[in-house]
Amino acid sequence: MSQSGRRARRRILRAPVVLPVFEEGRLVTDALDVLALVLLLQAKHLVADFYLQNEFMLSGRNRYFHAGRALHVLIHLAGTLIALLFVGSGIAVIALVLALEFVLHFNIDWAKSALTESQKLTPSMPEYWHALGLDQAAHQATYIGIAALCYFLN
Repeated sequence: MSQSGRRARRRILRAPVVLPVFEEGRLVTDALDVLALVLLLQAKHLVADFYLQNEFMLSGRNRYFHAGRALHVLIHLAGTLIALLFVGSGIAVIALVLALEFVLHFNIDWAKSALTESQKLTPSMPEYWHALGLDQAAHQATYIGIAALCYFLN
């Protein structure tokens, strides 16, 4: 490697790491901001869906009006609120996103539960995993939609 190549490499290695900085009152301004918000929402989803659900939230979910499902969705909304506050979203955008996510998440979870209950699907059946995959894909599409909505509304 040439002398100038080594100097350039040292400069790159010593350069400070710059994380995306969100302007106050402006949620997302470019593709990196959108990806950062989607990543925050995905991390929230992992925790809320796979670590914080309990038996009360999971039992009886084939009924549409189910307090356990509502509590589960409220936990999701708390995580989304934290993500939106972290990136500096305004109150109007936060209120709109939380209302939309409540309706979407509640109904996505109900649809999966209704399908798995009506078809008597169990984890040993491929159809159970198809339903779970569709459920998770719908949630991820919701998070992409939230990031897009925040991008266009801020």
